[in-house]
Amino acid sequence: MKRILHLLMLCSASLGTVYISAQQTSRTPSSVVPFIGCPSDGQVGPIAAPTGHPKRVKLPSAIAARFAYYKGDDSLGVLAPRGWQCFSTYGSNGSSLFVAPLLPPHKSFFSGSWKGFSGSVIQISNMDGGTSGRFSVAETIARVFPTHRAFAQQVLDEHLGLDKLPSGPYPTDVLHYRSPEVVEYTTPPNTDGLGTQTRLLKNGTPITGVEILQTEEPNAISLAVRLSADTSDLAPFIIRDVEQNNPPDAK
Repeated sequence: MKRILHLLMLCSASLGTVYISAQQTSRTPSSVVPFIGCPSDGQVGPIAAPTGHPKRVKLPSAIAARFAYYKGDDSLGVLAPRGWQCFSTYGSNGSSLFVAPLLPPHKSFFSGSWKGFSGSVIQISNMDGGTSGRFSVAETIARVFPTHRAFAQQVLDEHLGLDKLPSGPYPTDVLHYRSPEVVEYTTPPNTDGLGTQTRLLKNGTPITGVEILQTEEPNAISLAVRLSADTSDLAPFIIRDVEQNNPPDAK
């Protein structure tokens, strides 16, 4: 019990740093970071990496110099350290973008033998509540968006792809609600949580991120960030940029 409390205190302190650092970005001048197009593969086959213009971001110039903006043809975009690799998957349920120092072969993402990422990686996913993605949306709502549970119950009552709903948050996750539809989280080391609902495997490093429920459909946006010690200070800026670009009431 003491060990769990200690881990939660560490995660809470880390998450507090996320909020403080991110709030400071609102008072900083804008900078420009390079656009990196990411190849995709999925339901109708491979799609070439898109081209795009440099992205203007509200970051201190010293921080912006360490970032690039990565995006697939049908995925959301995300800030990540410069020089990393990226790949996007897509289907009728939505899309996911993965950015890491080194990616496995693209075919691994569709193979049952590859279990996921054990090291540094950023994943951003957009699950479509109007398609088969509604099952993932329902599970996310049941975990962290209780005011929207009626949608989750509606999906469960279809008796199609969902047998039961989670009863609430993961026991060890540290949550901070920015609104009823936006929750930042930390999944502590070596535990299951929102961070490991992704392709990130649990290890000795915490996973931070944000869950956003866009209420129009609804759609669920999930960001998971696990960085090494020399890049961990970038996590607050990655999280805040995703929040700013994907508001809950987006249509």
